[in-house]
Amino acid sequence: MILLQDYNLNELTDFLTANYNVKPFVAKQIFGWLNKSVDFDGMTNVSKQLREQLKQDCVAVSAKIVRTLTSQIDGTQKFLFELYDGNVIEGVLMKYKYGNTLCVSSQVGCRMGCKFCASTLGGLVRNLSAGEILGQVLSVNALGDGQNRYVTNIVLMGSGEPLDNFDNVIKFLHLVTSEQGINISSRNISLSTCGVVPKMRELAEMDFSLNLTLSLHNAFDDQRKQIMPITNAYSVEEAVDACKYYFQKTGRRVIVEYTLIDGQNDSYSHALKLASLLRGVSVHVNIIALNPVKETGLKGTSENTLKKFLQYLTKLGISATRRRTMGQDIEGACGQLRRRYLEEQQ
Repeated sequence: MILLQDYNLNELTDFLTANYNVKPFVAKQIFGWLNKSVDFDGMTNVSKQLREQLKQDCVAVSAKIVRTLTSQIDGTQKFLFELYDGNVIEGVLMKYKYGNTLCVSSQVGCRMGCKFCASTLGGLVRNLSAGEILGQVLSVNALGDGQNRYVTNIVLMGSGEPLDNFDNVIKFLHLVTSEQGINISSRNISLSTCGVVPKMRELAEMDFSLNLTLSLHNAFDDQRKQIMPITNAYSVEEAVDACKYYFQKTGRRVIVEYTLIDGQNDSYSHALKLASLLRGVSVHVNIIALNPVKETGLKGTSENTLKKFLQYLTKLGISATRRRTMGQDIEGACGQLRRRYLEEQQ
């Protein structure tokens, strides 16, 4: 099937003109509907004959919301999206005073093998197309009033490693920031990577002003390898050097995420190593309380230890804050809702 949300306006016009003898103004109307996440039946100003033809070959809404969970604690919403082939992915909408941030997935599953993440438990199923990543944003954006943009910020921190699906993610960035589309500024988009160093450097060369986040979680190579196999390919130092390069090329300070795991990465020696690694680098550290995933067997550090770790970093001259934990009562961690849904289908 052809996913129409994969196309920008020019590509869609060329495709519809060549295959369905569609006039450019009709292609523009269809493009408008696609950006509102409207399926063929709802495209009221498009002829029924054309809509029926398109249904045979094409998909209009590439990521349909099939389940929504809403946190009773903070209003965070978790969505389960169904793709055209029956695969499911998830996203999380976090509501802040400055706007609504949507966390989107870039792959069905993940092959990175990070021990604290539910997304990787079943391995990688497949990459998402650019339109399937965009489709998540458009489907959630359509929940708004239609007058104002409902999704104001995007984080590529859901299931999958974005830089392992590099070409499709780059195409998505072009689509979502396009003035012809929903025109979200790249400065309002964050991309999180476990440290795919060559792609971090390649991203730095591109004309985006993304907020890059390095998912680090341990500054010692030998220990990080135990929870993040990517370290076997690229060392901690190489990943931090790529962060330096990103700042040099873009002027954007990099965020370092550090999830505290009880007894594994939360001691003073870990803080000292982390501070030594990051000193002089334009980064900010987000300290994260582990969002429990029962299958991993990992335990989050205590509240007292978390506060001490943060104090250590601050005294060592590192910019650091605690990241707000959201959506714990709706299984906020990546991959949990999808995993439970798949179990229900068995």
